[in-house]
Order: sequence, then C-alpha cells, then structure tokens
Amino acid sequence: MLSITIPDSVLHSLKLPEKTLTSDLMKLLAVKLYEKGALGLGKACELCDKSRVEFLQVLKDEGVFLNYDDAELERDLANME
Repeated sequence: MLSITIPDSVLHSLKLPEKTLTSDLMKLLAVKLYEKGALGLGKACELCDKSRVEFLQVLKDEGVFLNYDDAELERDLANME
C-alpha cells in the first residue's frame, strides 16, 4: 500500500466536500490513470471502489473515452457468438 502526503495548504484549497474527500480523490486519480493508459478498466474500478457500470458512468461524466482497440472489439464480438 502507498501513502501520499498532501500539504495542508493544498487540502484546504481543494474545492471538494471534506466528507467525501478521500473517495473523490481516488476517483479522480483512477479516471486520470485510466485516461493516460496507465491503468486498465478493471484496476481503475478497483482503485476507486466502483463497479464497472459505475466507473463507466464516471468516465462519461468526466468526458473520458474508453481505451478500446480493434483487438478488444474483435474479442468482444467473438464472445457474443
């Protein structure tokens, strides 16, 4: 497990509700890491403790497109048969 230290001055400047601060930060981290390709969908879901459906909605809300290539499309189409 990794711990990240955020300076108090930054914490006090965040425009996020204190009640949900940790979960909001984890969600934002998961979205950005997924968007950059540093995490796959499953691990991004795990990082922010969301189901795939919930995380897909988060991505939509944040305007992030799915990292989905032709090989994945072909595999999914084959699985549907």
